[in-house]
Amino acid sequence: MFDPALAERVRLSPTAFTRNRTLTLPRMAALMMSGMCASVQAELDGLFGELGERGVRTRGVSAQAFSKARRGLSAELFERARARLIELAQPHIDSMRWNGLRPVAADGTRLRVATRQGHALRADHYAFALFLPGPELTLHAALHPADGAERQMLFEALDVLQPHTDLLLLDRGYIGNMMVAALAQREIHFCLRVDTRGWKCVSAFARSGQAEQVVTLGAPNEEDARDYELARTPTTVRLIRDVTPSGRVRVLMTSLLERERYPASAFGALYHQRWRIEEAFKRLKHRLRLEAVTGLDYLALQQDFGAKTVADNLCTLLNDLDDPAKDDHTSHPNRLYALGALKPILGACLLRIERCLNRLADLMPAIHGARCRIQPSRSYPRPPRKAKPHLHLAYKVA
Repeated sequence: MFDPALAERVRLSPTAFTRNRTLTLPRMAALMMSGMCASVQAELDGLFGELGERGVRTRGVSAQAFSKARRGLSAELFERARARLIELAQPHIDSMRWNGLRPVAADGTRLRVATRQGHALRADHYAFALFLPGPELTLHAALHPADGAERQMLFEALDVLQPHTDLLLLDRGYIGNMMVAALAQREIHFCLRVDTRGWKCVSAFARSGQAEQVVTLGAPNEEDARDYELARTPTTVRLIRDVTPSGRVRVLMTSLLERERYPASAFGALYHQRWRIEEAFKRLKHRLRLEAVTGLDYLALQQDFGAKTVADNLCTLLNDLDDPAKDDHTSHPNRLYALGALKPILGACLLRIERCLNRLADLMPAIHGARCRIQPSRSYPRPPRKAKPHLHLAYKVA
């Protein structure tokens, strides 16, 4: 944030953040990456209070000044911050590989954001993300129009994945010969859930009662091969029968054909890790209040989306930092508690305020002590669809 070269890349006008102002680029970025959940003025007063000596809320700048200043800031800043965090956390990520591979969950979620008549911000959008379930970090995040297709969103994000070393976890919304062929030809390993519709070989396998089977899928059709630049060649995959603790049977399809190295019994727990991306979306939408956008245009939504994914990654990494219980498989960190504890001082810590850095060190034992016990085989079946229990759209806590 303090790099002048970075400021040159992320400013949207030649004069943005060049004058000696109170609301500098580092302060803007730190405020937004702290996870703004209350009103803009309350967040500003809280940050400038931490920057002062007394540590109480202080009126440094107005919300109108913040609104004007953000027009000169590109959301690319937060993409670069997220990429830098992933780079710094690489040893931590590598320690959580699955049989030498890095699991990556992919999914999208619909956003219904606050809007006003006459403004450029539409109410409906899609957020798509690639998520690392082990370290609980968002690897890639992007906004898309509400009428977009999730398969296309995934295709646009495939360049982020590393061939041979990444293992993509997908739900049933991404199945198809075209998707399987595209992943195989890019040499990206995958594990996806399939149903009996559309593939005769999957239907026959489900009826056979076998635990696993290697099958060959047909080549993608001519139109898909032309549109997505694919070779029209068959794809060999492995089908695995997975029985959940409740007795439900699922069929998983994977490109990992080596039975000795990747036993079929391990794929049920592997696929279950995909659910962590759903929890990440819940934190962003309901805990960090992503749908309550702090501005009235699309740039504000881009900035909020990028900044809050960085805030979630920061809280996750700080939660796991020197945690004496991180190898304890009977409990997991309480990320909501960590978010609430870190939120008041996170922005000032990013600005290297010594008093807040000292408070951060004092907070760590309390955060590490707030863990949730894991109860094996416990599940919460999804209830029939009904009205969401959270407040509608832009309602925010004071």
